[in-house]
Amino acid sequence: MNNSRIVLAGTNSGVGKTTITLGLLNGFKRKGVNVKPYKSGPDYIDPAFHTFVTGNKSRNLDAWLMDEHAIKHIICKSSQMNDLNVVEGVMGLFDGHIVHKHIGSTAHISKITQSPVVLIIDGSGMSTSAAALVKGYKEFDLDVNLGGIIINKIGAERHYSILKNAIEEHTGVKCYGYLRKNTKINLSSRHLGLIPAGEVADLKLKIDLITDEMEETIDFEGLLELANQAPKIESNQIQVKQIVENINIAIPMDNAFTFYYQDNLDLLEELGATLKYFSPLSDSELPQNIDGIYMGGGFPEVFAKELALNTSIKESIHDFVESGGPVYAECGGLMYMCKSIVDLDGNQFQMVGVLDNNSVMTQRLQRFGYVDVEVSEDTILGKSGTSFRAHEFHRSELTESAEDKLCYSVKKDRGNGNVNNWSCGYMYKNFVGGYAHIHFYNNLEIPKQFLLECLKFKARG
Repeated sequence: MNNSRIVLAGTNSGVGKTTITLGLLNGFKRKGVNVKPYKSGPDYIDPAFHTFVTGNKSRNLDAWLMDEHAIKHIICKSSQMNDLNVVEGVMGLFDGHIVHKHIGSTAHISKITQSPVVLIIDGSGMSTSAAALVKGYKEFDLDVNLGGIIINKIGAERHYSILKNAIEEHTGVKCYGYLRKNTKINLSSRHLGLIPAGEVADLKLKIDLITDEMEETIDFEGLLELANQAPKIESNQIQVKQIVENINIAIPMDNAFTFYYQDNLDLLEELGATLKYFSPLSDSELPQNIDGIYMGGGFPEVFAKELALNTSIKESIHDFVESGGPVYAECGGLMYMCKSIVDLDGNQFQMVGVLDNNSVMTQRLQRFGYVDVEVSEDTILGKSGTSFRAHEFHRSELTESAEDKLCYSVKKDRGNGNVNNWSCGYMYKNFVGGYAHIHFYNNLEIPKQFLLECLKFKARG
């Protein structure tokens, strides 16, 4: 593998991590550097931006959803042909699983991957106080290699010079440049974060404008020298053996459905499946000769009208489920398989109707964060007792139905003995759908079991 790598962290959410990350990725690409991007945490939207900029698939590194061995395996396997690995952090540097201290945090990822950290701070309204801020982050965990600072929201070069001198004098941490305040260049958000890359008009132009500015104010060569200081990662690769052949899995992939961990898709292929992508927005039917469907999340509520109008693809999916076809759905995929989606204005749009539930959008988050899940019934994901860690992040909720058959027992540990428990995981024939997002490297038996169920379905003709 290539051992050149850095982690881009922030003091908090909203400090400008993604904007600066995209500018750096684009700037390195302009300089002929083959950059491999990663995202710390369970985020789906930022990796799509990374992929758009670099042309390389971005991958998630999550120290709560997967163990250290899996993280090292992923970064070693995916960094063979590139020049530089760049990991964008999540939230603030030390924010992770609220109960288990640093687990799942950007700091934790930096220690597992032995990567220098470049901390992004908001410099507006500060001078020498910036040094106190950096000193606190540097000394909070001495095992974290805080190698540099980038300062966002700078008014003028003189302002940056004041902050730079104070930080370097009082902390010994080098400053690698800044980004000016600029209200004209921004990436818009909606209810679950940034608007996805596929929906942003003039995205390349916006990122190019950010990069143009950063090439004047950021020390790209210095950052590359810092990344080159990262030591070699020692990792025993996880051996994944093919278990099926001639198995076709349909994957919805369009503006309504984009939430997939790249390593989940790769793992299905390594296990022997062929992935066939389709669009519930525009295709009239499922791909031919499929043996299963893996339906990820996304924003079906935003495209509910268009999804509702495409009746033929809905009938195709419904018929596949009725025939006993294995279907696994997560979050947005679960919403799509319901009887309807009801938006914030009360408008109701007919969906696939495998489940007799309505998915109703609400004004606030219903679930957010890491959860532990145990399967309480035998399903296409495994027998009763199968367990996995997962992540939930949604503003919709399902109405109850007399037909409900639930198979997930979900637990969220909030600390101090405060544990929330609820049921999820809706079953019908060989369909299983829940709000939980699974990273398959958390439990490799889940994708294996799913593919074996697809093989059984194929054998039945």
